[in-house]
Amino acid sequence: MSYHLRFLQEIEEDAIAGYRWYEEKAKGLGEEFLRVFYAGTEQVLENPMAYARGFDDFRRYLLRRYPYAIYYQIEGNQVIIFGLFHCARDPRTIKSKLQGRGGN
Repeated sequence: MSYHLRFLQEIEEDAIAGYRWYEEKAKGLGEEFLRVFYAGTEQVLENPMAYARGFDDFRRYLLRRYPYAIYYQIEGNQVIIFGLFHCARDPRTIKSKLQGRGGN
């Protein structure tokens, strides 16, 4: 099956927050963070069923080299990205944010 990728509007805020944090640590590191994030979304799109469930119907893809996870759901032929969160965050906070963004 061929899937289409869709991002919720909040993903931009999540990605920019990570970008800013890493860019403050070292010039260019924020750009690398974004590159790894978008490469991760391509991996998810290629085989969305390959990654474990995190909460309810949300699946989780762990970014390479960065302690972040992409949370997504599969709806028909769409892969919907609901969140990009630091892995050290309280899981209850992540779950609450995902549900607040309209996830099942």
